[in-house]
Amino acid sequence: MLESERYGEAKSLLRFLMQCQGEDKRHYEEWSNLLSWLEMAFPGPDSGYGALQGDAWQEGEAEEETEDSFRRQTITPVQQDKAYVEQVLYIMQHHPVVDQQILALERAVHLEHPDVDETIINWLTKQELHPALQFKALQCLRRRGVTGRVMLERLGETVEVEIERTPLSMEDFPDVAARIVERVESVTEVMDSTMPHFARELWKETLQCLYGTSAYERMAADDDETVDCYAGALHQTLELSLYGRSEDDQVRDTYGITDTLRFRYEQACRTLRHASHFHRGRDWNEP
Repeated sequence: MLESERYGEAKSLLRFLMQCQGEDKRHYEEWSNLLSWLEMAFPGPDSGYGALQGDAWQEGEAEEETEDSFRRQTITPVQQDKAYVEQVLYIMQHHPVVDQQILALERAVHLEHPDVDETIINWLTKQELHPALQFKALQCLRRRGVTGRVMLERLGETVEVEIERTPLSMEDFPDVAARIVERVESVTEVMDSTMPHFARELWKETLQCLYGTSAYERMAADDDETVDCYAGALHQTLELSLYGRSEDDQVRDTYGITDTLRFRYEQACRTLRHASHFHRGRDWNEP
């Protein structure tokens, strides 16, 4: 809902979830924090808790107009005074919930203030951030039209990246990235209809973590052996994430990992497991 900017529905859903019983306490805390952010960032009428009663969402012309106003507000906020700008940047830098930091970055794309770019760059380069959050900040800077190079600590190494080359979508990554995930999708779709979806999501998260690192450069070597090794590694990591186990011999046989490719394959497996480790917990700011 947030990705499609259906903020009114998102707030209603969160209110409904908070009325449910039996969930983990942490879930309620996350829902409450996210709801607080939405009500602050996107004030205005919404469909409310009652919209979730019955068999379907209440839809109509009034709701469509409300959602359109939210979208316009996202691009061009009604007020951009100093207090508003400071609030968005403060949440971006200090909020303990990463979802709200990302939402603040999305708002920051459209801020019109001379200090915004410098604030984001300083935060990005001088703070220890989760690599996926770093990537979101780079995307924000690119969307704002910022260019130039920045030095970052990513996955234990110092890297230099060009802001203007930051991928904004999966299509912006090297062609080999698409070949790898498509290979895994073609194999897993006959095993479990849900696996291709999870494979693509896991691969997207992995690319965001790896971007700019030496491991990313190795992956970007567009040849059939690279596709075999990284596709096999992605398949293994996916199975470990979903089922807690993976038959390594079967994976290597499926993706044609010969003895000569064994080292590259195992190196790719270690790289993907390292990147996926950051997504097992919700608090990305933990060391």
